[in-house]
Amino acid sequence: MPVRIERCDRVVTVILSRPEFRNAVDPDHADALHDAFLVFDSDDTADVAVLWGEGDAFCAGADLKSLAKRGIATPENRHSHRSLEFPTNGGSIPRGPMGPSRLNLRKPVIAAIEGPAVAGGMELALWADCRIMAEDAYMGVYCRRWGVPLSDGGTVRLPRLVGQGRALEIIMTGRKVDAAECLRIGLCELVVAKGEARRAAEAMARQIAQFPQICVRADRRAVNLQHGLPEHLALEREWANCSGVFAAGGAEGAAKFAAGTGRHGDFGAATA
Repeated sequence: MPVRIERCDRVVTVILSRPEFRNAVDPDHADALHDAFLVFDSDDTADVAVLWGEGDAFCAGADLKSLAKRGIATPENRHSHRSLEFPTNGGSIPRGPMGPSRLNLRKPVIAAIEGPAVAGGMELALWADCRIMAEDAYMGVYCRRWGVPLSDGGTVRLPRLVGQGRALEIIMTGRKVDAAECLRIGLCELVVAKGEARRAAEAMARQIAQFPQICVRADRRAVNLQHGLPEHLALEREWANCSGVFAAGGAEGAAKFAAGTGRHGDFGAATA
């Protein structure tokens, strides 16, 4: 199977499992990844997902050898049986060429990166909410050398993370961006020892999962909703987004705080 699912309590780990191909994604693999994250998002017993590549690579991008054999040359035709074209009649958005890259999930996803996350693999990492990299891991728009454009959100998400000038430099040169630089420019949130990315990502996922999820998801949604808005409109959207959240869980949390829960950074009994 190109994708495996492993679970511990309320944390789901989605595993890219084509290590012999450095987890390069062919159309069937993209379908499986897309469907795995839809299942996670609809599962009321799962709160946070980790995306990890088995073997010595996170993801080397699209499987160009497979695409060449299929005679598939353009992003809009890079699929097995599912159209990638955006609908003109307001229908559902199709999956991205790499799978889940167009999904707007209700729940957080953390990318655990060992080795290369390049080309479309970098775009999968950018799709995640947070990125944890091993110290020898790296990113890069390596598809630059093959004349293959970014088509899984890379030109959208990279500038939002690192700024337009830096994003354009990384995109146009196609150079290697190592973990230390990724951390410095905001392209990842944590760098850990080699072999520890999955463990660290799952630890972060458990930390997030311990909190009341209505509030976690509301605040995450508010961050995503404010892109490109002037401050006063972003503040209005934040207020509208949090409407009802306090009644749904915040009042209970305030009562717990009054009783001593969560003070001085002790969140051991803060879950709801």
